[in-house]
Amino acid sequence: MAPKRKAVATEGADEKRLGPVLREGEECFGVAHIYASFNDTFIHVTDMSGRETMVRRTGGMEVKADRDESSPYAAMMAAQKVAERLKELGVTALHIRLRATGGSRTKTPGPGAQSAMRALARSGLKIGRIEDCTPIPTDGTRKKGGRRGRRL
Repeated sequence: MAPKRKAVATEGADEKRLGPVLREGEECFGVAHIYASFNDTFIHVTDMSGRETMVRRTGGMEVKADRDESSPYAAMMAAQKVAERLKELGVTALHIRLRATGGSRTKTPGPGAQSAMRALARSGLKIGRIEDCTPIPTDGTRKKGGRRGRRL
């Protein structure tokens, strides 16, 4: 077995720092893709091109009960964890792209969308643009429920 190497202590010379090097007053932007359905809330932060994922959290990762995955509390907890990780990576500002289920289903975002955006803003990240990118059909398949709709 080879002898163990002794670590040489350097004083602050090789500090590991994640993220880009920014000048004074310069912002590092990311894009927060928030998908809020009535079953769960996804917060997925990428770089500006959308190719590189920085962090991804869901409401289901924060709570244990299945019925609470889409709740505002779960979305808020997920957004706080996302903001914490983004600060480690050096991201200081976000553009937000909000998405609901869309298509032939509901175009209304779920209950976690509002609280996720609020939590990101309150965590100290600057918010650039907020865009709704819910898919809207121009002409698609028939809606579920039949001719007379869902009868209770």
